[in-house]
Amino acid sequence: MSVREDKQPFVLVMFGATGDLAKRKLFPALYQLYRSQSVQEPFAVIGVGRTDMSQQEFHQALRESIDTYGRTKVENEQEWTAFRKQFDYVALDARNAETYHTLLTRVTAQEAQMQSPGNRLFYLSVAPSLFGPVSANLKASGLTETSGWKRLIIEKPFGHDLESAKALQEQIGEAFAEEEVYRIDHYLGKEMVQNIEVIRFANTMFEPLWNNRYIECVQITASETVGVEDRGPYYEQAGALRDMVQNHMLQMLMMVAMEPPSRFKTEAIRDEKVKVLRSLRRYHGSEVAEHVVRGQYATGTTKGEPALGYRDEENIAPDSQTETFVGARLYVDNFRWAGVPFYVRTGKRMPQKCTEIVIQFKEPNKYITRSKSGEIGPNLLIIRINPEEGMYLLLNAKKPGSDDEVEPIAMEFCHSCEFGSLEAYERLLFDAIEGDSTFFTRWDEVSLAWKFVDPIRQAWDQEIAPLYMYEAGSWGPVQVDRMLEQDGHFWWPSGMEKKSQLVQGVSQEGLLARR
Repeated sequence: MSVREDKQPFVLVMFGATGDLAKRKLFPALYQLYRSQSVQEPFAVIGVGRTDMSQQEFHQALRESIDTYGRTKVENEQEWTAFRKQFDYVALDARNAETYHTLLTRVTAQEAQMQSPGNRLFYLSVAPSLFGPVSANLKASGLTETSGWKRLIIEKPFGHDLESAKALQEQIGEAFAEEEVYRIDHYLGKEMVQNIEVIRFANTMFEPLWNNRYIECVQITASETVGVEDRGPYYEQAGALRDMVQNHMLQMLMMVAMEPPSRFKTEAIRDEKVKVLRSLRRYHGSEVAEHVVRGQYATGTTKGEPALGYRDEENIAPDSQTETFVGARLYVDNFRWAGVPFYVRTGKRMPQKCTEIVIQFKEPNKYITRSKSGEIGPNLLIIRINPEEGMYLLLNAKKPGSDDEVEPIAMEFCHSCEFGSLEAYERLLFDAIEGDSTFFTRWDEVSLAWKFVDPIRQAWDQEIAPLYMYEAGSWGPVQVDRMLEQDGHFWWPSGMEKKSQLVQGVSQEGLLARR
């Protein structure tokens, strides 16, 4: 991130300022941006919530948020004093249009003090049911009438199916133009996700091989060790398909599979991502059972501790059919990727917290490369997104001291070690302030993602495909492993934190599984 050169003042109005997201992510992100001078004075942040709170109480909550959840705690009191002076708080009912006049008064007062041209950024860290009403009330109150720029940041989920997403889009469209709407998918703010296009297009050792002639398959894993926790009511309505696949998993797939953009500009990049979704094969009816596996965690053990089954969790129906795991075999039916399976899996109560992408290249020519064991594994490019950001390139080399024994070796790049980890919300907040929407989701991406997901959801609702149970602490239902076995593939071991663990894990779980 670079320092803002124009230093134009702006007002950030944050709805949901007393909520969990603001406390855990947004306030710490703003503080880091301020400390690094990526966001400079003059600016103002007006927190909006239903709770009556004095300015002193709000500032105290702000300090606790940063000290508890920030990458760094407050160390310089003079710097802290200057930072908190930018923050104000307004209590109002977001559904009541009449209360917005107080907010308008505060915003215009801040703009007059800063001599701002009227640049306004509205962040809706609220329940999705409020997206439409808040947008309408912002327009009715005159808050969207400004001589400067205005932008709206919205958290996921954007609707719960295509029809609800269309209705929400129409509501928001009454107050904001499409180019003014910034739909956040925080996975797109992760450094190694953004790095995928550079790894591909800036390295001639990869781009010529990035196609179905040289790549055997792609595996994308996003696993969590936690269960549903206190999100029971939301999760019962969403499930893993809507919570993870419709957005995060498809976004990572798009970054891997997109064509080179005509230029590295926002709309050119987003255009290529959309083309991937247009080429993504859609499943209907019985095809869903063949290519998509859904599961729900049962009792088991996680990190050595007993874990409840999903149906035993608080606020979960005892006969719930909600999936906590989705594994799928996807195809991008275009010239570059025809025939290459993209295997994706995401779930809760799994052995490790891990988000990574494995690019498996085709196996070497057996007649040229020979090993005493008779087993030579394929090259792997492993892009680690979470928890430790980095990249591994797995190569074959002669085992030291032998004549013809081959073993895998890993070349490692640890992004977290070299540069530290930048929080996704820091990057995305900065981009929204700068007006860079490259790593935000465009409406046609949202609609196409729902067009892919909806038929799968409908097949499950019609019980065309079964719900499999899996033990908490496992890698999901065995049926997802069998799906890969049908293609002669298997899941490569995930979450190996060290290079030695990775090599040993691949050797043991990989080559031995192929015998």
